[in-house]
Amino acid sequence: MVALAVEVSVGIVFRAIGMALSWYDEIAVILLAWLTFYGSALAALKRAHIGFPGLVNSLSPRWRLPLTIGAKALVVAFLALLGWIGYSVLDVLATDYLISLPEVSVAWTQSVIPISCALFIVAELLNLPAMVRAARGYGEPGASDLAERLH
Repeated sequence: MVALAVEVSVGIVFRAIGMALSWYDEIAVILLAWLTFYGSALAALKRAHIGFPGLVNSLSPRWRLPLTIGAKALVVAFLALLGWIGYSVLDVLATDYLISLPEVSVAWTQSVIPISCALFIVAELLNLPAMVRAARGYGEPGASDLAERLH
């Protein structure tokens, strides 16, 4: 976030003094995408994404655990598919370069997709034990030892 703020500020200053940088807006878009993807993975690690614990808690204990594990399995499967496709696309993008910075490969800028998917999967798996405990009724669904240590 700091890099994005500094980069945009530098671009504004250079534009104000009449020496506009040709690359700053393209890099700002890439940094914003990186911030979004990596921030999403961090939010997953802290269990800060929107969820419906009330819905899960309203179910009978018999259904809570299978629903929790099934939901996590769907999330991990989706992220694995997204990461795999994102990785596959990197080969296609390997010969493309940024317009304003021809030294920078588009594949490098888009590598955020498979990397953040892998980080998101790791976060989901790290939080799985706390979610299973909560589904069994042995813990508070919103509490996570890992999430608490990260705050």
